[in-house]
Amino acid sequence: MPIYCITGANRGLGLEFVRQLASSPENTVLATSRSVSPADLGDLRSAASATTHILECDVGSLESIGSFAREAARILDGRKVDFLVNNAGVNLQSSRSSLEIDPETLYDQVRINVVGPAKIVESFAGAGMLSADVRVVNLTSGLASMGVSLGISPRKCAAYSISKAGLNMLTVHQSGDLRTKFPGAVAIVIDPGWVKTRLGGEGAILEPEVSIGGMLKVIHGLGKDDNGKFFSYQGDEIPW
Repeated sequence: MPIYCITGANRGLGLEFVRQLASSPENTVLATSRSVSPADLGDLRSAASATTHILECDVGSLESIGSFAREAARILDGRKVDFLVNNAGVNLQSSRSSLEIDPETLYDQVRINVVGPAKIVESFAGAGMLSADVRVVNLTSGLASMGVSLGISPRKCAAYSISKAGLNMLTVHQSGDLRTKFPGAVAIVIDPGWVKTRLGGEGAILEPEVSIGGMLKVIHGLGKDDNGKFFSYQGDEIPW
C-alpha cells in the first residue's frame, strides 16, 4: 500500500490530489492544512477516505513543520512515505514587477515556497520516514523557468517567480543529496499548469482534475533517470 504525503491539501490542487488518491482504498494519505478548524476542513473531510490522515502544518513555520513531522512519525509507526508532494505555496502581490518588489513579501514567499519544502524533506529524511525509492515532488510554475519567462511579455509575478526558481534549485540539490541516504530516490519539480484555483486567479484555463490526473501519471511513471528534472503536468520537460 503506497503512502503519500500532500501539503496544502485543504483546497485547490492539494484537495484534488487527495480526492483522486483517496478514491483507491490501497492508498494511505497524510494530508496537511495550515488550519484544522472545522471551517477550513469541510471539503477535505468530504474528499478523505478511511486511510486519509488530516494533519496541521503551516509550511511557513519551522515549529509547525516540526510538530507535523513528529505526528506523522507517530501515525506511520515505522512505515515509510513513498510519495512526498510539496504542494503548499503562495503567490503574493502578483501584479508587482521586479521594479516594485516589496522585500517583506518576497521574504514571505521564499519562507513558504522554498524553506518550507526544504525543512519538510529534511525532517522526514532525518527521521527515517522516507522509503528507499521515495519520490519527492515539488510543485513549481512555468514562471520559474528562465527560458519560459524570457518569452513572456509583459513578465508576471516577479516575487513569486523568484521564489519558485529558488524551489527549482532546492530540488536540484535534493536530487543529489537524497541519493546519499535513499539510493532509489527521485526528486523533481513539476508545473501544474494555469489551474482554476484561488491561487491561479482570473483567467486560469485548466480544470484541477485534469492537472492532477496528469501530474499523478507523471509521478507514478518516474524512473531513476528522471531525478532532478523539471516537468509539465503533461510529462514534457521544461527548460530551466
